[in-house]
Amino acid sequence: MVGLSEGEKEFIKGGIAQDLRSDGRKRYTYRPIYVETGVIPQANGSARVRMGSTDVIASVKAELGRPSAMQPDKGKVAIFVDCSPTAEPTFEGRGGEELSAELSSALQRCLLGGKSGAGAGIDLSSLVVVEGKVCWDLYIDGLVISSDGNLLDALGAAIKAALSNTGIPSVHVAAEAASDEQPEVDISDEEFLQFDTSGVPVITTLTKVGKHYIVDATLEEESQMSSAVSISINRQGHICGMIKRGGVGLDPSVILDMISVANFVSRQLMDKLDSEIAAAEADEEES
Repeated sequence: MVGLSEGEKEFIKGGIAQDLRSDGRKRYTYRPIYVETGVIPQANGSARVRMGSTDVIASVKAELGRPSAMQPDKGKVAIFVDCSPTAEPTFEGRGGEELSAELSSALQRCLLGGKSGAGAGIDLSSLVVVEGKVCWDLYIDGLVISSDGNLLDALGAAIKAALSNTGIPSVHVAAEAASDEQPEVDISDEEFLQFDTSGVPVITTLTKVGKHYIVDATLEEESQMSSAVSISINRQGHICGMIKRGGVGLDPSVILDMISVANFVSRQLMDKLDSEIAAAEADEEES
Protein backbone atom coordinates (compact mmCIF):
# COMPACT_ATOMS: atom_id res chain seq x y z
CA MET A 1 0.00 0.00 0.00
CA VAL A 2 1.15 3.54 -0.75
CA GLY A 3 1.12 5.76 2.34
CA LEU A 4 0.31 9.33 1.31
CA SER A 5 -0.62 12.37 3.37
CA GLU A 6 -3.78 14.31 2.52
CA GLY A 7 -1.60 17.05 1.03
CA GLU A 8 0.18 14.57 -1.25
CA LYS A 9 -3.13 13.12 -2.38
CA GLU A 10 -4.47 16.57 -3.28
CA PHE A 11 -1.20 17.38 -5.06
CA ILE A 12 -1.56 14.29 -7.27
CA LYS A 13 -5.24 14.95 -8.04
CA GLY A 14 -4.68 18.68 -8.60
CA GLY A 15 -1.80 18.06 -10.99
CA ILE A 16 -3.82 15.57 -13.05
CA ALA A 17 -6.71 18.05 -13.21
CA GLN A 18 -4.28 20.62 -14.65
CA ASP A 19 -2.71 18.11 -17.07
CA LEU A 20 0.62 18.23 -15.21
CA ARG A 21 1.43 15.09 -13.27
CA SER A 22 3.86 14.76 -10.37
CA ASP A 23 6.70 13.56 -12.63
CA GLY A 24 6.08 16.26 -15.25
CA ARG A 25 4.13 14.13 -17.72
CA LYS A 26 0.81 15.02 -19.33
CA ARG A 27 -2.24 12.76 -18.86
CA TYR A 28 -1.66 10.68 -22.01
CA THR A 29 2.15 10.44 -21.88
CA TYR A 30 4.00 7.21 -21.08
CA ARG A 31 7.18 6.99 -19.03
CA PRO A 32 10.36 6.07 -20.96
CA ILE A 33 10.17 2.49 -22.28
CA TYR A 34 13.21 0.22 -22.61
CA VAL A 35 13.24 -3.27 -24.17
CA GLU A 36 15.85 -6.03 -24.00
CA THR A 37 15.33 -9.33 -25.85
CA GLY A 38 16.87 -12.78 -25.46
CA VAL A 39 17.34 -12.39 -21.70
CA ILE A 40 16.61 -16.09 -20.97
CA PRO A 41 18.70 -18.29 -23.29
CA GLN A 42 16.83 -21.52 -22.40
CA ALA A 43 13.48 -20.13 -23.59
CA ASN A 44 12.23 -20.06 -27.19
CA GLY A 45 11.84 -16.31 -26.77
CA SER A 46 12.14 -13.77 -23.97
CA ALA A 47 12.19 -10.04 -23.26
CA ARG A 48 12.58 -7.55 -20.46
CA VAL A 49 10.57 -4.32 -20.46
CA ARG A 50 10.99 -1.30 -18.20
CA MET A 51 8.42 1.47 -17.98
CA GLY A 52 9.87 3.98 -15.57
CA SER A 53 10.58 1.99 -12.40
CA THR A 54 8.25 -0.86 -13.35
CA ASP A 55 10.41 -3.75 -14.52
CA VAL A 56 9.06 -7.06 -15.91
CA ILE A 57 10.29 -10.12 -17.84
CA ALA A 58 8.32 -12.42 -20.15
CA SER A 59 9.49 -15.76 -21.55
CA VAL A 60 7.95 -18.16 -24.09
CA LYS A 61 8.44 -21.92 -24.08
CA ALA A 62 7.07 -24.01 -26.98
CA GLU A 63 6.19 -27.69 -26.60
CA LEU A 64 4.42 -30.08 -28.96
CA GLY A 65 0.97 -31.10 -27.77
CA ARG A 66 -2.44 -32.17 -29.01
CA PRO A 67 -5.21 -29.68 -29.94
CA SER A 68 -8.34 -29.74 -27.80
CA ALA A 69 -11.34 -31.59 -29.19
CA MET A 70 -13.33 -28.34 -29.11
CA GLN A 71 -10.74 -26.48 -31.23
CA PRO A 72 -8.89 -29.02 -33.40
CA ASP A 73 -7.65 -26.29 -35.77
CA LYS A 74 -5.92 -24.22 -33.05
CA GLY A 75 -2.87 -24.48 -30.86
CA LYS A 76 -2.92 -23.59 -27.16
CA VAL A 77 -1.43 -20.73 -25.15
CA ALA A 78 -1.23 -20.49 -21.36
CA ILE A 79 -0.14 -17.35 -19.51
CA PHE A 80 1.19 -17.32 -15.94
CA VAL A 81 2.48 -14.36 -13.94
CA ASP A 82 4.65 -14.44 -10.83
CA CYS A 83 5.03 -11.34 -8.66
CA SER A 84 8.43 -11.50 -6.97
CA PRO A 85 8.30 -10.60 -3.24
CA THR A 86 11.44 -8.52 -3.80
CA ALA A 87 9.47 -6.24 -6.14
CA GLU A 88 7.04 -5.08 -3.48
CA PRO A 89 6.62 -6.01 0.23
CA THR A 90 2.87 -6.56 -0.32
CA PHE A 91 3.70 -9.35 -2.81
CA GLU A 92 4.77 -11.64 0.02
CA GLY A 93 2.35 -14.47 0.74
CA ARG A 94 -1.29 -14.28 -0.26
CA GLY A 95 -1.14 -10.72 -1.60
CA GLY A 96 1.30 -11.73 -4.32
CA GLU A 97 -0.65 -14.89 -5.17
CA GLU A 98 -3.91 -12.97 -5.64
CA LEU A 99 -2.26 -10.30 -7.82
CA SER A 100 -0.48 -12.97 -9.88
CA ALA A 101 -3.81 -14.74 -10.54
CA GLU A 102 -5.52 -11.43 -11.38
CA LEU A 103 -2.78 -10.40 -13.84
CA SER A 104 -2.68 -13.87 -15.45
CA SER A 105 -6.44 -13.82 -16.00
CA ALA A 106 -6.39 -10.24 -17.33
CA LEU A 107 -3.59 -11.02 -19.82
CA GLN A 108 -5.40 -14.17 -20.95
CA ARG A 109 -8.53 -12.13 -21.69
CA CYS A 110 -6.72 -9.21 -23.33
CA LEU A 111 -4.39 -11.29 -25.52
CA LEU A 112 -6.41 -14.45 -26.13
CA GLY A 113 -9.98 -13.16 -26.16
CA GLY A 114 -11.19 -15.29 -23.23
CA LYS A 115 -11.47 -19.06 -22.89
CA SER A 116 -12.98 -19.60 -26.32
CA GLY A 117 -10.18 -17.73 -28.08
CA ALA A 118 -12.75 -15.58 -29.90
CA GLY A 119 -11.24 -12.27 -30.93
CA ALA A 120 -7.78 -13.50 -29.96
CA GLY A 121 -4.85 -11.17 -30.52
CA ILE A 122 -2.54 -14.19 -30.77
CA ASP A 123 -3.26 -16.30 -33.88
CA LEU A 124 -3.80 -19.78 -32.42
CA SER A 125 -4.41 -21.36 -35.84
CA SER A 126 -0.77 -20.66 -36.77
CA LEU A 127 0.30 -23.08 -34.02
CA VAL A 128 -1.33 -26.15 -35.61
CA VAL A 129 1.02 -28.74 -37.16
CA VAL A 130 -1.53 -31.47 -38.01
CA GLU A 131 -5.17 -30.51 -37.48
CA GLY A 132 -6.75 -32.40 -34.60
CA LYS A 133 -3.53 -34.26 -33.80
CA VAL A 134 -0.42 -32.11 -33.32
CA CYS A 135 0.00 -28.48 -32.32
CA TRP A 136 2.38 -26.21 -30.50
CA ASP A 137 1.56 -25.32 -26.90
CA LEU A 138 3.03 -21.97 -25.86
CA TYR A 139 3.70 -21.42 -22.18
CA ILE A 140 4.16 -17.72 -21.49
CA ASP A 141 5.58 -16.76 -18.10
CA GLY A 142 5.69 -13.22 -16.78
CA LEU A 143 7.79 -12.09 -13.82
CA VAL A 144 7.39 -8.79 -12.00
CA ILE A 145 10.84 -7.66 -10.84
CA SER A 146 9.99 -4.12 -9.74
CA SER A 147 6.57 -2.55 -9.35
CA ASP A 148 5.76 1.14 -9.73
CA GLY A 149 2.31 0.92 -11.31
CA ASN A 150 0.82 -0.08 -14.67
CA LEU A 151 1.87 -3.72 -14.40
CA LEU A 152 -0.69 -5.01 -16.91
CA ASP A 153 0.49 -2.73 -19.76
CA ALA A 154 4.14 -3.51 -19.01
CA LEU A 155 3.54 -7.28 -18.97
CA GLY A 156 1.54 -7.04 -22.20
CA ALA A 157 4.42 -5.17 -23.83
CA ALA A 158 6.94 -7.73 -22.53
CA ILE A 159 4.86 -10.62 -23.92
CA LYS A 160 4.64 -8.93 -27.32
CA ALA A 161 8.41 -8.39 -27.30
CA ALA A 162 9.06 -11.98 -26.16
CA LEU A 163 6.82 -13.35 -28.93
CA SER A 164 8.72 -11.22 -31.47
CA ASN A 165 11.86 -12.88 -30.16
CA THR A 166 10.36 -16.39 -30.33
CA GLY A 167 11.63 -18.98 -32.80
CA ILE A 168 9.52 -22.13 -33.16
CA PRO A 169 11.33 -25.20 -34.59
CA SER A 170 10.14 -26.40 -37.99
CA VAL A 171 8.23 -29.67 -37.78
CA HIS A 172 8.12 -32.25 -40.56
CA VAL A 173 5.46 -34.95 -40.43
CA ALA A 174 7.51 -38.14 -40.96
CA ALA A 175 4.63 -40.46 -41.81
CA GLU A 176 0.88 -40.46 -42.14
CA ALA A 177 -0.85 -42.23 -39.28
CA ALA A 178 -4.22 -43.90 -38.99
CA SER A 179 -7.09 -41.63 -38.03
CA ASP A 180 -6.92 -42.69 -34.37
CA GLU A 181 -3.12 -42.58 -34.07
CA GLN A 182 -0.65 -39.77 -33.54
CA PRO A 183 1.54 -39.09 -36.61
CA GLU A 184 5.32 -39.31 -36.33
CA VAL A 185 7.00 -35.92 -36.42
CA ASP A 186 10.56 -34.76 -36.86
CA ILE A 187 11.57 -31.56 -35.05
CA SER A 188 14.33 -29.57 -36.72
CA ASP A 189 17.32 -28.36 -34.69
CA GLU A 190 18.34 -25.87 -37.35
CA GLU A 191 15.19 -24.44 -38.97
CA PHE A 192 13.08 -22.05 -36.94
CA LEU A 193 9.92 -20.17 -37.80
CA GLN A 194 9.64 -16.63 -36.49
CA PHE A 195 6.42 -16.05 -34.60
CA ASP A 196 4.12 -13.57 -36.37
CA THR A 197 3.29 -10.74 -33.93
CA SER A 198 1.64 -8.38 -36.42
CA GLY A 199 -1.77 -9.07 -34.87
CA VAL A 200 -0.63 -9.11 -31.23
CA PRO A 201 -2.15 -6.09 -29.45
CA VAL A 202 -0.75 -3.73 -26.88
CA ILE A 203 -2.66 -3.10 -23.67
CA THR A 204 -3.53 0.47 -22.75
CA THR A 205 -4.89 1.11 -19.25
CA LEU A 206 -6.78 4.33 -18.59
CA THR A 207 -6.87 5.10 -14.87
CA LYS A 208 -9.56 7.51 -13.64
CA VAL A 209 -8.39 9.90 -10.92
CA GLY A 210 -10.95 12.55 -10.00
CA LYS A 211 -12.73 13.65 -13.18
CA HIS A 212 -9.88 12.77 -15.52
CA TYR A 213 -8.11 9.63 -16.73
CA ILE A 214 -4.44 9.03 -17.36
CA VAL A 215 -2.21 6.42 -19.02
CA ASP A 216 0.74 4.59 -17.45
CA ALA A 217 -0.22 5.44 -13.87
CA THR A 218 2.43 5.18 -11.17
CA LEU A 219 1.78 3.29 -7.92
CA GLU A 220 0.97 6.58 -6.15
CA GLU A 221 -1.48 7.60 -8.87
CA GLU A 222 -3.12 4.15 -8.81
CA SER A 223 -3.71 4.53 -5.07
CA GLN A 224 -5.99 7.49 -5.87
CA MET A 225 -7.97 5.89 -8.69
CA SER A 226 -11.73 5.40 -8.64
CA SER A 227 -11.69 2.94 -11.56
CA ALA A 228 -9.53 1.78 -14.46
CA VAL A 229 -10.25 0.33 -17.89
CA SER A 230 -7.65 -1.77 -19.73
CA ILE A 231 -8.16 -2.11 -23.49
CA SER A 232 -6.06 -4.28 -25.81
CA ILE A 233 -5.88 -2.93 -29.36
CA ASN A 234 -3.94 -4.29 -32.33
CA ARG A 235 -2.22 -2.51 -35.22
CA GLN A 236 -5.47 -2.52 -37.26
CA GLY A 237 -7.30 -0.69 -34.48
CA HIS A 238 -9.39 -3.74 -33.52
CA ILE A 239 -10.26 -4.20 -29.84
CA CYS A 240 -9.12 -7.66 -28.71
CA GLY A 241 -10.20 -7.40 -25.06
CA MET A 242 -11.36 -5.05 -22.34
CA ILE A 243 -11.28 -5.21 -18.53
CA LYS A 244 -12.58 -2.81 -15.88
CA ARG A 245 -11.22 -2.56 -12.34
CA GLY A 246 -12.39 -0.52 -9.38
CA GLY A 247 -15.77 -0.31 -7.66
CA VAL A 248 -16.98 2.95 -9.18
CA GLY A 249 -19.25 2.60 -12.22
CA LEU A 250 -18.64 4.39 -15.51
CA ASP A 251 -21.19 5.99 -17.81
CA PRO A 252 -21.30 4.36 -21.29
CA SER A 253 -20.38 7.70 -22.90
CA VAL A 254 -17.26 7.86 -20.72
CA ILE A 255 -16.26 4.32 -21.75
CA LEU A 256 -16.71 5.24 -25.43
CA ASP A 257 -14.45 8.25 -24.92
CA MET A 258 -11.91 6.04 -23.14
CA ILE A 259 -11.91 3.64 -26.10
CA SER A 260 -11.29 6.57 -28.46
CA VAL A 261 -8.38 7.82 -26.32
CA ALA A 262 -6.97 4.28 -25.98
CA ASN A 263 -7.09 3.85 -29.76
CA PHE A 264 -5.06 7.03 -30.22
CA VAL A 265 -2.57 6.33 -27.42
CA SER A 266 -2.09 2.66 -28.36
CA ARG A 267 -0.73 3.65 -31.79
CA GLN A 268 1.99 5.75 -30.14
CA LEU A 269 2.77 2.90 -27.72
CA MET A 270 2.85 0.36 -30.58
CA ASP A 271 5.24 2.51 -32.64
CA LYS A 272 7.54 3.07 -29.65
CA LEU A 273 7.46 -0.61 -28.67
CA ASP A 274 8.13 -1.84 -32.22
CA SER A 275 11.06 0.56 -32.49
CA GLU A 276 12.50 -0.61 -29.15
CA ILE A 277 12.02 -4.30 -30.08
CA ALA A 278 13.83 -3.80 -33.40
CA ALA A 279 16.71 -2.01 -31.67
CA ALA A 280 16.92 -4.68 -28.94
CA GLU A 281 17.01 -7.53 -31.48
CA ALA A 282 19.72 -5.71 -33.48
CA ASP A 283 21.78 -5.39 -30.27
CA GLU A 284 21.20 -9.08 -29.52
CA GLU A 285 22.44 -10.12 -32.99
CA GLU A 286 25.56 -7.96 -32.64
CA SER A 287 26.44 -9.49 -29.28
